[in-house]
Amino acid sequence: MNESEVAANPFLQFEKWFAEAIKNHPKDANAFVLSTATKDAKPSARVVLLKGVEKEKFVFYTNYDSRKGKELLENPYAAMTFFWTSLEKQVRVEGKVEKVSEAESDEYFKIRPAGSMAGAWVSPQSSVISGREELAKKHQDFIKEHENEKIQRPPFWGGFCIIPSRIEFWQGRSNRLHDRILYTFENNTWKIERLAP
Repeated sequence: MNESEVAANPFLQFEKWFAEAIKNHPKDANAFVLSTATKDAKPSARVVLLKGVEKEKFVFYTNYDSRKGKELLENPYAAMTFFWTSLEKQVRVEGKVEKVSEAESDEYFKIRPAGSMAGAWVSPQSSVISGREELAKKHQDFIKEHENEKIQRPPFWGGFCIIPSRIEFWQGRSNRLHDRILYTFENNTWKIERLAP
C-alpha cells in the first residue's frame, strides 16, 4: 500500500476497503470498537455496529442514557476501530461527535425489526437490573400492548455521528513491517502521510 496509490479522500479509501470486508465478513464487516472517555478522561470501549457513512460522517445508533451515550454527550470526542482479521486490515478513526438530527433517527428507527424497537423502549441500557426474566417480561408486555400500533422512536434513543479529523489505514505485512497510511484533516484538506509500523 503506497501513498501514491491510495485515494486522495479517505472516505473513498474506506468505501473500497469496506466493500472488500463485506465480501469477506458478510455478518460483521460493520462491527467496530467505539472508544469514549468521561470528561475527566476515564476511557471505556465496546463493540458497536456502523449504520452508515453519510456526508463524510460515520453514523451509529444507541440509547442516549447508556454509558456510551452519556460519555459522548459530556465529552464529544471518540475513536472507532475496524479490524477485519482475514484481510489483515484495520481502520482507525478519531474525531468529534455530534447527534444526528431527530428526523434521521426517526427514519432509521422505522426500519428496525419490531422486536428491536420494543427492546429500545424497555431496556434501561447500562443500568443494573434484577434479572433477565424482568427484561423479557417487559419486552413481551410492550409488544402485546403495542401490537396494533406503529412504534415510535423513544426520545432517549437515536444516532450519533463521528466527524473525523484523523483516519488511519493499516495493512498487515510480514516481519511486522505493516503499512500505515494516515489521513489528517488540516486547512480544509486531507493530508496523507506514512507512519512507521
